[in-house]
Amino acid sequence: MPQTVTLQREQTTDVYHHLGERLKETSPDTCGIMFLYSSANPPQLEERVREILQHGSGLNYEVLKDAQTRTLAILLPGLTLDAAHYQALLLKQQLQETVKDADPRITLTVFPGQVEPTPGVLKQMAESTKLSTSSDIHIFTKEEAAEEAGRILIVDNDATVREFLQIRLKMQGYETLAAHDGTSALELIEKWEPDLVLTELNLYGIDGLPFIHQIQQLPVDNTPKIVVLTEQRVEQTISQCFKHGVDDYVTKPFSPVELDARIHRCFH
Repeated sequence: MPQTVTLQREQTTDVYHHLGERLKETSPDTCGIMFLYSSANPPQLEERVREILQHGSGLNYEVLKDAQTRTLAILLPGLTLDAAHYQALLLKQQLQETVKDADPRITLTVFPGQVEPTPGVLKQMAESTKLSTSSDIHIFTKEEAAEEAGRILIVDNDATVREFLQIRLKMQGYETLAAHDGTSALELIEKWEPDLVLTELNLYGIDGLPFIHQIQQLPVDNTPKIVVLTEQRVEQTISQCFKHGVDDYVTKPFSPVELDARIHRCFH
């Protein structure tokens, strides 16, 4: 079951990783991006969107679908925010006229701009589009991106600890995955790109400072912050962890409230 969950998570994030890579390819040129959701979600919606965009005069575009949120992501390379907004208005009008009960919801922004095109931000845009109750086209801002709680990978060989931390962190809005050893953790970091790794030092396989070093050497766009949560209380170990770039160090047994505050400080 854990492997199934991991595979499902990876598949849903692939769309946003692809979008992030495409947006980087267009840099430093501007690139509009809009997310579109329709509660009716007719089978022909995606096809109709492509037809409308195809008939736009000289319009360059790319359409991707996220099956989980049932949103369409539409890349518009070379468009400014005003131009992307105009295309969104045209698309919305034509969908309302040609697709029964379409009632489209649209969120858009432009990169480079107010927010960074990370997979987390892009997924946040998709989810906010699906949850929108307004038919007005919404411009996504940096203030909204700052509200993203973030992704945390929990690494501990104790299943009880992993389960407790996942439940607590999910209640605070964080997206979480868990790994039981250092090797599987490194694989998940490279594929999932968490914002923070909450890890024990005593792990199977690779552990301790070598594990910390391996995290920092991974070929990811943004190296995750690292918070150590461990039974090791040796002063020299604590000192070495901070010298190797660890953001915080918490010893077990720990206060959940204190750990919450430490993690919050790492994100803000």
